[in-house]
Amino acid sequence: MAKGKDIQQRATRSEVNDFLREVAAIPRSANGGRRGRLIFAMDATASREPSWDQASQIQAAMFSETRDLGGLDVQLVFFRGFHEFEASTWCRDSSELLPRMTRVHCAAGLTQIGRVLHHAQSEVRKGRVDALIFVGDAMEENRDALAGLSGELGLLGVPAFVFQEGRDPAAEASFRDIARLTGGAWCPFDASSPQLLHDLLSAVAVFAAGGRSALEAFGQRRGGAVLQLTRQVRKP
Repeated sequence: MAKGKDIQQRATRSEVNDFLREVAAIPRSANGGRRGRLIFAMDATASREPSWDQASQIQAAMFSETRDLGGLDVQLVFFRGFHEFEASTWCRDSSELLPRMTRVHCAAGLTQIGRVLHHAQSEVRKGRVDALIFVGDAMEENRDALAGLSGELGLLGVPAFVFQEGRDPAAEASFRDIARLTGGAWCPFDASSPQLLHDLLSAVAVFAAGGRSALEAFGQRRGGAVLQLTRQVRKP
């Protein structure tokens, strides 16, 4: 039993390394002191309730880690229930974002990932968006349609960083498509490991606010999985 568990742990570390390597390889320059802009989209259907509460606490790290890089503006997007889909205004700090997240209660419903991708396209046409984060565990839509929307978002220059809770095969195939076609990255996570999700979300936020050089400096400070990235990828 211990041997099997160790094999699974090694596979998970490999996937985290792959994710971080892909983040570092994206040609993103420093912002020159301007604020980064990040869309933080989450599946708020019923199966995600424990992870939603977890992410509500983790989100503060995205602001704190980017404060010295010029800061970060975050827009919260979520879907749930029967065609419910909401997008907040752009939040400049945790005190704005956290109350919005804690007011949301997960509700049963089908996924609306296509609407997330449509929304991101609409936002980037209004103004710059440095990255999209999507956190979810299921996909109940047409995979080809999502791939088409992802390709369009990629052409607009917005990489999607997709965090998958659990390992549903249909969701994984589509989530990998979204990451690849936008020029972003995919990574699974386990809700029982909040520190890993904390570090990965923070890494993407740092990348959005300060580019690759800031991500490397963050890895030196943070250590762990993020430091593995900076040791593996130093140059474009």
